[in-house]
Amino acid sequence: MHRTLFDTPIVNTVLRAGSVTFLKLTGWKIEGTLPPGIEKCVVIAAPHTSNWDLPYLLMVAFVLNLQAYWMGKQSIFSFPFGPLMRWLGGIAVNREQASNLVDSCAQELIQAEGSVHLVVPPEGTRSKTRYWKTGFYYIALKAQVPIVLGYMDYSRKISGLGPVFYPTGDIEKDMVTIKAFYAPFKGKNADQFESAA
Repeated sequence: MHRTLFDTPIVNTVLRAGSVTFLKLTGWKIEGTLPPGIEKCVVIAAPHTSNWDLPYLLMVAFVLNLQAYWMGKQSIFSFPFGPLMRWLGGIAVNREQASNLVDSCAQELIQAEGSVHLVVPPEGTRSKTRYWKTGFYYIALKAQVPIVLGYMDYSRKISGLGPVFYPTGDIEKDMVTIKAFYAPFKGKNADQFESAA
């Protein structure tokens, strides 16, 4: 995986301190931790309903000491923003090549050295959608890594990491369990998030 702000000396220390301070001053509470021994995982980022989710995600990742990489649509990596987005941990997603994306992300996770916490919004868009995309599930399954249930609830100003989930291969059953966890959470634009199966 490419170098990011999370592993840039001095910068990461300053940004971590700034993130802790900003979130505390604005009333956010960060919950949970990544269990010991989990160096590689897929982290669900839900609800995803606003452009504000990315800066908050980065700050929460700093507070939780994650080595976060996140997936975003290809257009935001266009010149001149591409290098910055990649330094922020971004991985460009071509939505027309979803199957290749799953395979390539799984291989990147397998081959990466050190910690990699791949953050994926299951809705695949900030717009209202009833159905979640399943790429995050198959990336974890193919790479044989756990799924960590990350959340951000704007209504209560809480964010963090929930349970660690190991995919069984029975996606219908597993998705019911995963989506049930997200039922209480509200995104910034709450009417755009659908956690029902």
